[in-house]
Amino acid sequence: MRIGIDLGGTKIEIIALDDAGHTLARRRVATPQGDYAATLHTVAGLVDAVETELGRRGTVGVGTPGAVSKASGLMKNANSTCLNGQPLPDDLRRLLGREVRTANDANCLALSEAVDGAAAGAEVVFAVILGTGVGGGIVVRGQLLSGINSIAGEWGHNPLPLPAGADLPLPACYCGRAGCIETYLSGPGLAADHLRSSGVELAPEAMVAAALDGDAACEASLQRYEARLARALAGVINILDPDVVVLGGGLSNVDRLYERVPTLWAPHVFSDSVATRMSPALHGDSSGVRGAAWLWPVAGQVWEG
Repeated sequence: MRIGIDLGGTKIEIIALDDAGHTLARRRVATPQGDYAATLHTVAGLVDAVETELGRRGTVGVGTPGAVSKASGLMKNANSTCLNGQPLPDDLRRLLGREVRTANDANCLALSEAVDGAAAGAEVVFAVILGTGVGGGIVVRGQLLSGINSIAGEWGHNPLPLPAGADLPLPACYCGRAGCIETYLSGPGLAADHLRSSGVELAPEAMVAAALDGDAACEASLQRYEARLARALAGVINILDPDVVVLGGGLSNVDRLYERVPTLWAPHVFSDSVATRMSPALHGDSSGVRGAAWLWPVAGQVWEG
């Protein structure tokens, strides 16, 4: 049995899978906000509850925002900032009494979709989280790439390409920089852009619904978002040349993105044609937690990079 944990900014989800990827159990609870100790004990409580329910012990993989520093063993780059500087893998290992494998949440999304999701069988996969934050993960020929600095795929903290006009002034990012892709393409980034341009505070879901009803300001905000997403992904395509770009996170549910963004990225890709396809995550908002479980592969398979 493989247990996966998705340690999100607003919720913590647990799943238990068998070798064939069938779900044995699943639970979801709210994330204790800004409380590292409470977060640890919430994760441990979920593992205990699922193992008690199923009457057996499992391996544990955890998808986290940010990553574990190879230099210090401490968390870094997490937008859930209470995790930064903490020895999360070691603390979970002690609490759970076993080895725990961790990976960035976008890496878990990429792994899940490459194993048995929207990118199954693809040679090169780039997976994107468009949610509270913006992250990315890479799987090549079935192997998850983390990189020598544990930041492979972290496109969200690159600067937005070709900022001009409505993109200015560059929004400040929690990471200390300004104009990061995340400040434009996250859910809060889209809402903040709409507020700046229209003076109206709306959640992204409400914005999409209003645009469908003919609201011109909401339509303009979504068009700016689509153009920015296309420019940002074109940079990834020029470097990585993936077969598939898989979208996860709340904004991956905006259906119009899959028709419009590929037509907008073409002028920015250094090729006479672009065969890269863009797809929503097959496993939806549970893809990351499945990928965390797959950090312990079936015998004979190797997913870790």
